[in-house]
Amino acid sequence: MKLYILTKRSLVSIAFCLVIGVMAAVVTISSAVTAISTAAEPRQVPVYRVEPGKNSVAISFDAAWGDEQTEQLLDILDDYDVKATFFLVGDWVDNYPDDVKEIYDRGHDIGNHSDTHPHMPELSQTDEAAEIEECNNKVKAITGAAPTLFRAPYGDYNNTLVSCVKSLGMYCVQWDVDSLDWMDPSPDELCKNVLNKVKDGSIVLMHNGAKNTPAALPSIIEGIKDKGFEIVLIKDLIPEGEYYTDEQGEMHLSN
Repeated sequence: MKLYILTKRSLVSIAFCLVIGVMAAVVTISSAVTAISTAAEPRQVPVYRVEPGKNSVAISFDAAWGDEQTEQLLDILDDYDVKATFFLVGDWVDNYPDDVKEIYDRGHDIGNHSDTHPHMPELSQTDEAAEIEECNNKVKAITGAAPTLFRAPYGDYNNTLVSCVKSLGMYCVQWDVDSLDWMDPSPDELCKNVLNKVKDGSIVLMHNGAKNTPAALPSIIEGIKDKGFEIVLIKDLIPEGEYYTDEQGEMHLSN
């Protein structure tokens, strides 16, 4: 029979190993609790489209860089007596204040597309709020009215951003119909991208600056109207009152 004699050094080693083991178990349990808590947090989804019922569709344009097409797009919209929502980046507002005023004066709505077009989820909530509020202030200085709609650059959002937008009394708005005009499809392809997907309550995404958007816009407007839909501003498409968005981003009134 072998006898094991526990020395002071071996007792210390055993105690040390036990402490390490307990600490590892605590970290593992803590990580598991955190993971469960994170998984249990409800996903907040922006407004991608509105519940059917108004027989209406909204057209929107994101403007972050040049303004070469602004006047042409505004003239086409005027020709068809259509109003659209323009989501403007604060830097764009700085560079083209006359265009901002022209968009507003022609009866279109101006939405907020951040101040500098960053990936918003990479920012703290404080910095997210600063991006939104700075753009709002720039638009208000020119038009007298601050935007009530926000669209995340790159469509990139998380729960923190959606909560931040709501805390500022604004709607976080995406789109359910992407024209893909930024990929420079032909005008016919661009038109099909929209008309094949548009439905009651849809929000259409286009860009101020995409190569073939002006050429496709008349056919898109005519095609939407031929489907029996009225084209309205996003703020008029969105119903007033408490709301929620389902997993697909469809907006419904809570009552």
